[in-house]
Amino acid sequence: MNSSANIQSSLSGRAPRNETKILALFLVLTFGLTWGLATLFLLFPDQINAVFGEVSFSHPLILLAIYAPGIAGVFTIWRYFGLKGLGSFFHRLTLWRAPRLWWLFLVLGIPAVVFAGAAIKGTIRDPFPFSPWYQVLPALALALFLGPLEEFGWRGLALPFLQRKFSPFWAGLILGGIWAFWHIPAFLISGMPQTTWSAGPYFLGIIAISVILTPLFNSSRGSLLIAILYHFQMMNPIWPDAQPWDNLLWIAAAVLIVWLNRRTMFKRGLGVTDVLMPNDPGRLSA
Repeated sequence: MNSSANIQSSLSGRAPRNETKILALFLVLTFGLTWGLATLFLLFPDQINAVFGEVSFSHPLILLAIYAPGIAGVFTIWRYFGLKGLGSFFHRLTLWRAPRLWWLFLVLGIPAVVFAGAAIKGTIRDPFPFSPWYQVLPALALALFLGPLEEFGWRGLALPFLQRKFSPFWAGLILGGIWAFWHIPAFLISGMPQTTWSAGPYFLGIIAISVILTPLFNSSRGSLLIAILYHFQMMNPIWPDAQPWDNLLWIAAAVLIVWLNRRTMFKRGLGVTDVLMPNDPGRLSA
């Protein structure tokens, strides 16, 4: 697949070919798979439902559409960095160190924002949605292995590549816009929860949480683990319904976090740019 020189270049964490083409391949695969499946749902809903059942998060085609960024990210890493590079990429799942304030935000700050949004909406006192309580366990497992695996593509590949060309703020903002745009089919397919939500606040909220994740991602040296946990917390099924107020609060939080991190957010070269494990002893030097 690669020449010896290309393998050495790829294992250094830098792409052996034009980075724009690599990022384009990832985006074409991601949008092609998700939007292609969405088109089938829109054109042949009765036939698909007859074969696979009603739309839900356990629907195999819905799962495939959601996993598209992760699948595309892993494939693209394998295509350009080889199997050894893919192993180094997954090694980023072992990175867990981040400043304590970021861990505090991850564990307590995210639910605080969601519950504040629910308080504004008036749903904070709604009964716990799982009865008996242990039914929450499979829901948590599904939430952990559903949307968060998108991060193999979004933060695993796309954000480091964008940060090679832009400052962290602009890279996070651009990726947030792409990420929000990718979600459009969810508002068109009957049975998806987004069909009952306000699109404007949702899209702005997606961009905001992308911007917020960017300094957290960089402070953890590009941890895939922390990106996945962040994504999980954002869609944790135990949180109360706070749409659209939580999205508006995320916009305010993004403004505050960007200001607090202003010294690193607006300077190119201060973000994580490696797609492979930093200082991985198993990879070759350029």
